[in-house]
Amino acid sequence: MSTETKKPSYNVNWQQDYAEMVVTSAEAVRSIQPGMRVFLGTGCATPLELVRALVARAGELADIEIVQLLTRGDAPYATSDLASCFPVNSFFISANVRGIIQQGMGDYTPIFLSDIPRLFRSGRLPLDVAMIQVTPPDENGLCSLGVSVDITRSAAENARIVIAQVNPQMPRTLGNASVHVYDLDYMVPVDAPIIEEPAPAYREGTEEIGEFLAGLVEDGSTVQLGIGRVPQAVAKFLRDKKELGIHTEMLTDAIIDLVESGVITGAKKTLDRGKIVASFVMGSQRLYDLVDNNPVFSFNPTEYVNDPHVISRQNKMVAINVGLEVDLTGQVCADSIGHQFYSGIGGQVDFNRGAARSENGKAVIALHSTTGEGKSRIVSTLTHGAGVVTTRGDVHYVVTEHGVAYLHGKSIQERALALISIAHPDYREQLLKDAIGMRYVRAEMQDYSGKITVGPKETRTTMLLDDGAQLTIRPIHPTDELALRELFYALSQKSIYTRFMSRMKWVPRKQVKDFVYIDHRNEVSIVATVPSADGGDIVALGGYYLNPRTNRAEVAFTVHDDYQNRHIGTFLFKQLVTIARRNGIAGFTAEVLDENKAMQAVFNNCGLKTESKLVEGVFHYTMQFD
Repeated sequence: MSTETKKPSYNVNWQQDYAEMVVTSAEAVRSIQPGMRVFLGTGCATPLELVRALVARAGELADIEIVQLLTRGDAPYATSDLASCFPVNSFFISANVRGIIQQGMGDYTPIFLSDIPRLFRSGRLPLDVAMIQVTPPDENGLCSLGVSVDITRSAAENARIVIAQVNPQMPRTLGNASVHVYDLDYMVPVDAPIIEEPAPAYREGTEEIGEFLAGLVEDGSTVQLGIGRVPQAVAKFLRDKKELGIHTEMLTDAIIDLVESGVITGAKKTLDRGKIVASFVMGSQRLYDLVDNNPVFSFNPTEYVNDPHVISRQNKMVAINVGLEVDLTGQVCADSIGHQFYSGIGGQVDFNRGAARSENGKAVIALHSTTGEGKSRIVSTLTHGAGVVTTRGDVHYVVTEHGVAYLHGKSIQERALALISIAHPDYREQLLKDAIGMRYVRAEMQDYSGKITVGPKETRTTMLLDDGAQLTIRPIHPTDELALRELFYALSQKSIYTRFMSRMKWVPRKQVKDFVYIDHRNEVSIVATVPSADGGDIVALGGYYLNPRTNRAEVAFTVHDDYQNRHIGTFLFKQLVTIARRNGIAGFTAEVLDENKAMQAVFNNCGLKTESKLVEGVFHYTMQFD
C-alpha cells in the first residue's frame, strides 16, 4: 500500500469567509454558564487553549461538569481547589485526572466504549457544550477531527454548543473524520503543535510478552493493539509477518515501521480492505505526518470501530488488551487496583468479544506476571474491591512473560493450572496451595508442585508434512492433559501395545499427568499438534526421563495411527536430542519391541553412536551424543 503523504489542504481565507464565527478563546467560553455539562476532546487533540480559557473563568462559574474519555496535557481543572467548580466525570482515567478521582473529588463512569455515543444520542447524558480541536475548513467547509475522531464526533453531533479550536498544525485525517463548519458555533484560531505522546518505557519482561503475543498473530491477521506498553511491544516481533491488517481504537508509533516496510498492507482484511482503520492516534510528529491526508488511513467514530459486530466480521481478528490482575478462574480486572480506580473499561470488552466471534480470531489479555513492586498479578482471588472487566466466560488467551494460557472452554481446574504455569515462579507454589484449598484443583496435584510450568519457547517450531500440512511442535502445556488423554484413547490396540508394551483398555490418569506436569529439564515432553486457535489436537508425543545415575534419558514416542509413517517420530527425536544436549545430558536409552520396525528405523538411522541388544523380544538401545 502507498504511504505517500500530502500537505493538509484547507481554505487559507477561512477566517475571512467565516468571520462571524471566529472569536478568541475567552469570548468562546463566555457561552458556558453555571450548571452546564462540557465535553473535552480526546487524547492528543485535547483543546488546551480552550481548557485554559475555561479555567480562567473559575471565579465566575460553578458546577461545570467536565465529561471526557481520556485527555493529554495539563488538566488545570482537575485540582482539589477547583473540584466543586469543575467536577470531572471521566469514561477512562488518564494520568492527569487520576489523582482527583482517587481522592474522591472526581467521578468515573464505567462503560463499554462502544456504548458512549448512544449515551449522548439518547439524551441519557445530554451535553451542553463540546470543546474540540479541528483542522481549518477546506474549500467545501469540511473540518477534519484530525487525531481524535472516537467519541468526539458523537459529542460534537449531540452537544447544543460546539466550540472548536482550529489548528492548522492538526493532521487532516480521512475516512469518516469530518464535521462541517456550519455544525460549529465558535471557531478559535490556534496555531500550535499537536501534543505528542512518547512511547511508553519497557520494564523487565515486556519484550518477552511481546514475543509471545507475536506468536499468536498469523500472516493475514487483522490486529488491534490496546493502550499501554505491553500491546505496543508486540510490534517489534511482527516484522517477519505478511499482509497484516489494522482495525484498532488507537494508533501509535509502533505501526510506523510495519507500514513503511510493507508488513501492514490490509490486503487480507474482510472489511475495509487496504485500509488502516482507527478512531484516534497518539504518538510523535512522525506519526502525525504519516496519517496527514493519507488515504491509506481511515479514521472512523467509535460506534463503528468499536462495534463488536463490525470487529467480528474481520477474519483472523487478533485483539490484544491488558489486565491489571487475573484470578485463577480467569476473571480479568483491568480498570482498578483493588477498590481504587486506575484506568477504565475502554474498548477491551468490545474488541475481546468481537475477536472471539471472528473466524479464526483470537482475544488476548496480556500482563506482566508481577507488579512493579513484585506482587503477583496472577492471584487466587481478585483483590478486595477489584472489578471484573472481562468475565471468566469471555476470557480466551492470557499471556505473561512466562508463557501463554488458553482458557476458553476449559474447566476451573484446567484454568487454574494454566494460569499458575504462567505466573511468576516465586508465586506458583502458593497459588497451587490456594487452588487446592479453594477446591479449584484436586488435592493430588500437590504432588506436582514445582512442575506446573510452561516449557521454553525455544522448543517451539513447525514441521511440514509431505502433503503440505503443517504441524506445530511445542512443549507440553498444563492444559494438555485432556488432549493427551484423547490421543491415547484414539490409538489402536496395536499402537498402544507397541508404545506401552502391554494390552491396555484404559490409561491411568496419573500416567497422563506424569507426561504433562514435568520440570522441562530432567523430564521433557513435546507434542505435535494440528494448528488451531485453541492449541490444536495432539497427534504425537515425544519425551524423555533422565536417569541421574547415568546422565542418560529414556526416550519414547507416541504417534496417532493416522499420522504414522510420516517421519514425525524422526522429527521429534531430533528435537529431543537438541533439548537434551542443551540440558547437558549425555545420551538416550530406549526399549523397542522387535515388531516395532518403524521405531527401530528412527534409532538405527539417528546419526548417533548407537548400540542395541535384543533380549526376549525387546531391543535395548543406548545412544551416545558425543
